[in-house]
Amino acid sequence: MTEAAVLTRLDSQPTGLAVLTVDAGPLNLYTLDLHDQLDAALDRLPADTRALLIRFDGRVVSAGVDVGLFAAQQSPEAAKSLFDRMLTLPDRIAALPFPTVFAAHALCLTWAFEVAVACDIILAAERASFGLVEKVVGLTPTMGGTQRLAARAGVGRAKEFVMTGERYPAATLERWNVVNRVLPNEGFDEAARTFAAQLAAGPTRAHAATKTVLDHFAVGGVPEANRHVTRIAADLYRTEDLRAAVRSFLDEGPGRATFTGR
Repeated sequence: MTEAAVLTRLDSQPTGLAVLTVDAGPLNLYTLDLHDQLDAALDRLPADTRALLIRFDGRVVSAGVDVGLFAAQQSPEAAKSLFDRMLTLPDRIAALPFPTVFAAHALCLTWAFEVAVACDIILAAERASFGLVEKVVGLTPTMGGTQRLAARAGVGRAKEFVMTGERYPAATLERWNVVNRVLPNEGFDEAARTFAAQLAAGPTRAHAATKTVLDHFAVGGVPEANRHVTRIAADLYRTEDLRAAVRSFLDEGPGRATFTGR
C-alpha cells in the first residue's frame, strides 16, 4: 500500500501567522484527497492563530478541478452530495475568526478562485489571472464563487465572469473590487507574507469583530449591521488589547501599541 502524497503544508509562526501552502503539482487540481488534506490542515490551526495566509507552490495557483470527479457522478443526487462536500471548504475559511489572506501568484481557476473570494483579502501578482470556467463542461460554479464574486463586484459582473468563462487579469479584478491589491511579480511571495504578518500583529480581536459586523451587513445591509455593531464593539472592552492600546495611546501617542490577540 503506497503512502498518500502530501499535498499541503501548514506552518505556524510564533507571531500567530499560519501559512497554508497547497503543493499538489503540477496543476494544483482540486481532488477529494486535496480537500481532505485542506480540512485536516484547518483542523490543525493553533488556537492562538491570529491570521491565515493561503498560498500555492508551482507555476500556477490552480488549473481547476480534476474533471474525473464530475465524470464519476452518475446521478443528480450523487452530484449534489459531491457539491455539498466541496462547498464546505470555502465556507469553513470564510467563518474563521481572524483575517484570512489569499495570495495568487499566477493563473487561478475555479475552486481556487472560489477559495480566494471566501478570504478577507486577495493579493495578486501582476501576472496573475482568474476565471470561473465551469461552462466548458456545462456546469455552473458550485463552491460559492458566483455569489461571493457578486458580493464584491455586483451581480452584472458575476454574470459576465461566469457566463463568458474568460480569464481576467489581476488589474481588471482590482478595478472590480475583487482583488484588494496587485503587487509586483518580483518578490510577490515575500510581500504577501509580510502583509499577512502585519495583520497577525494587529488587534486581531477587533479584526474578528469587523468580520462579524460585515456578516450582518451581508444579511441585511446597513440597518442590520447597525442593530449589532454597538454590542460587538462594546464587547471589545473585554479584551486586553483594547485596554492596553488605549493606555498606550494616552501615554505614548498613536501607533506605539503592541497587540497580543487577547
